[in-house]
Parts: sequence; C-alpha cells; structure tokens
Amino acid sequence: MSQYKLKVKKGDTIVVLSGKDKGKQGKVLKAMPKKDKVIVEGINKVKRHTKPNQNVPKGGIIPKEAPMHAAKVMVVCPACSKPTRVAKKEVNGKMVRVCKKCGELLDQAK
Repeated sequence: MSQYKLKVKKGDTIVVLSGKDKGKQGKVLKAMPKKDKVIVEGINKVKRHTKPNQNVPKGGIIPKEAPMHAAKVMVVCPACSKPTRVAKKEVNGKMVRVCKKCGELLDQAK
C-alpha cells in the first residue's frame, strides 16, 4: 500500500512505460490510489471466462482491461503531446497539476 497520491487521474491520457503494451497510449478509465493501480482503455487486456447471467446472457470468453501498476504509466501533456512528469503548483489558492516540460496546466477548469 502506498502512502502517496497517484499522479494520474480518471480521464488523463497516458503512455505505457513497460510491459507487453509498452509505448501504447490510452485514457484512464479508473484510478485506484489505495492499490496504486490504474485501468486504462484498451491496455492490458485479459480474457475473462464468464458463465451466462443477466448481463451476459450467452456467457463465454470476454476480453476486458485489467488493472496495472501506476508506476508503469506516464501522463501525456495535452499541450505539448509528450509524456511528462507531474509538478504541483498553486493557482488561485488551489493546487493544480502542471507539465514539467512546458509548464501548462494538466487540470482543466471544471
């Protein structure tokens, strides 16, 4: 268990640093800070053997994304389109994530 917060959030575009999907990009579907894991769209696919049920009436082998360790991914900056480390900066009294390469904000105003 990690005592630190994740640098990636749901909705971020990331690039995979190591493993079978090295170099691939995807969008974070779910971040699990307590387990230090993330689920990325189209990355780390595994096959799940499922019995027929209400959700899957036919059953069978269903491909789905499995969680992967957060240390294996790096955030891609939307401004400079490069993988970057994340810095924290205070803007208008709020801490926001900033690209280390170009200095642009990673968190968009909501």
